[in-house]
Amino acid sequence: MALELKSQAFSEGDFLPNRYTCKGEDVSPQLEWNGVSSQTKSLALICDDPDAPAGVWVHWVIYNIPVGKDGLSENVAKESLLPDGARQGVNDSGDIGYGGPCPPPGKAHRYVFKLYCLDSILDLKSGATKQELIEAMAGHIVGEAQLTGLFKR
Repeated sequence: MALELKSQAFSEGDFLPNRYTCKGEDVSPQLEWNGVSSQTKSLALICDDPDAPAGVWVHWVIYNIPVGKDGLSENVAKESLLPDGARQGVNDSGDIGYGGPCPPPGKAHRYVFKLYCLDSILDLKSGATKQELIEAMAGHIVGEAQLTGLFKR
């Protein structure tokens, strides 16, 4: 079974509900996955906007998600260390946790949620950047899936 990432909040290619953006409460959407490889020891997730005017904009970095989890609930606390041991990094707004879409007015932007299955638990402190996470994951990715939502103002 291939790794699959989905959400009850939106489907692939659909617009994100305002609740998950700067037009709403700016909380993280519920996400769920299945098809996790038996080699997986932890999971990581990155959400970014490849259509941002200044280049890719990072909205969420979360890693060392326990392998027994099959998703993330809506409105994950904006804390560096979560009760289940998962760690959150810094987004491009300089904050810990999820920072919802808030593009300049105009065309719709894509918000890509990328899930990674890793064959290790990363030795990475809370507050890491996307780049630090990517470097730590190098050689440890055993599966990937993504889900893309849209948003425009």
